[in-house]
Amino acid sequence: MDRNPSPPPPSRDQAEEEAAGGDCIGSTVYSKHWLFGVLSGLIQTVNPESTKSNSDDEEQQMELDEEMENEICRVWDMSMDEDVALFLQEFKAPDIFMGVLAKSRCPRLREICVGILGNMACFQEICVSISSDKNLGLLLTCLSQTEVASVWVERIREHPAIYDSICFIMSSSTNVDLLVKVGEVVDKLFDLDEKLMLEWIRNGAVQPLDQPQEESEEQPAFRIVPCVLEAAKQVRSENPEGLDVYMHILQLLTTVDDGIQAIVQCPDTGKDTWNLLFDLVCHEFCQSDDPPIILQEQKTVLASIFSVLSAIYASQAEQEYLKIEKDLPLIDSLIRVLQNTEHCQKKPEDSAESRTGETKKSDLTQDDFHLKILKDISCEFLSIIFQVLTKETVAQGLKEGQLSKQKCSCAFQNLLPFYSPVVEDFLRVLREVDETLADDLEEAFPSSKVHT
Repeated sequence: MDRNPSPPPPSRDQAEEEAAGGDCIGSTVYSKHWLFGVLSGLIQTVNPESTKSNSDDEEQQMELDEEMENEICRVWDMSMDEDVALFLQEFKAPDIFMGVLAKSRCPRLREICVGILGNMACFQEICVSISSDKNLGLLLTCLSQTEVASVWVERIREHPAIYDSICFIMSSSTNVDLLVKVGEVVDKLFDLDEKLMLEWIRNGAVQPLDQPQEESEEQPAFRIVPCVLEAAKQVRSENPEGLDVYMHILQLLTTVDDGIQAIVQCPDTGKDTWNLLFDLVCHEFCQSDDPPIILQEQKTVLASIFSVLSAIYASQAEQEYLKIEKDLPLIDSLIRVLQNTEHCQKKPEDSAESRTGETKKSDLTQDDFHLKILKDISCEFLSIIFQVLTKETVAQGLKEGQLSKQKCSCAFQNLLPFYSPVVEDFLRVLREVDETLADDLEEAFPSSKVHT
């Protein structure tokens, strides 16, 4: 990609002003007046006062004037200087660049503006300020557009400092609205580009051998999982949609082995993740006194939580925080979710829902899709737990009600036939504790009968 050198030396008049310190940007020799002129021209480019026809305007907006391209590219180069970046921020230049992204149809101009914003975001103070702005929502829009999404991702990858800035926000901000916006950006980035996600997982994963811990205190090595967890805790009680976003980020992390290891490799991180998610499913979501229909509101966040818990459980069964006594509350929550899923999927033919129009039917189909995902994830997690149940745990579950006949029947109904071996193994253990219940379940579910 062709780039342009820094701005030319200032004119004699400019030099005289700069000598007086009136026109210099910070400690640089760059001219404020020149930069204002470029920004004014940029505004005029996307808001032309032209009498040309609409077709002429559209054709012109697809192209970038050579002189304007040269000048705005100089600003691109200049924006790597912190003084210039701060000056641009002070005079609301990010609003101008965001406006270009929203209005311009010129790919080259949009690319340059993305580059300038990327340079500015390398400085933590500016990154926090830009991220706090309502226009962060525009970034999400850009990431959702195929033609520019790859440009944004590449710019973010080219500037590793953006990772530190985002992690700083997630780990330290108490502004829930800001945290939700940042979470949505991270979620979209990870969904778009697995390579970027892997790079961010590996950032800060290992402390350099030649850098003692005390030397790293000034600029701590952020790790993505603790930062995500801290943000999730902040938004938990105030913004359910935000919590859903951060749980989905964790779920995306578990789609790659490095992500799972980032969670479980450090015992403290694994424990913090497990305890937060365990508390959510056992004490907050889909409780026994909640109406079954509440699952419609919680289906996506529960799917993410169960998926992450399942990944941790499968990879770290020996960890202290995965004590066996936690299996029964999880079983209780999983079976309740399966029961409520069945209730939500029932639609009487004469109900108001069945008499709605085509648009409503489409919405319901989408709901059913997410309910099916939740059901599949819940069954997989339940099958993993069933495989490690001991005679003592089963006896405790029968006594406390987590493994009553009704709940076992619900579990079997959902696990069979795909998890037949798991059900058979469970029945063998159950028979040692309650032979009558085991016989009743085998009679109700013939396919579960233990083969001898």
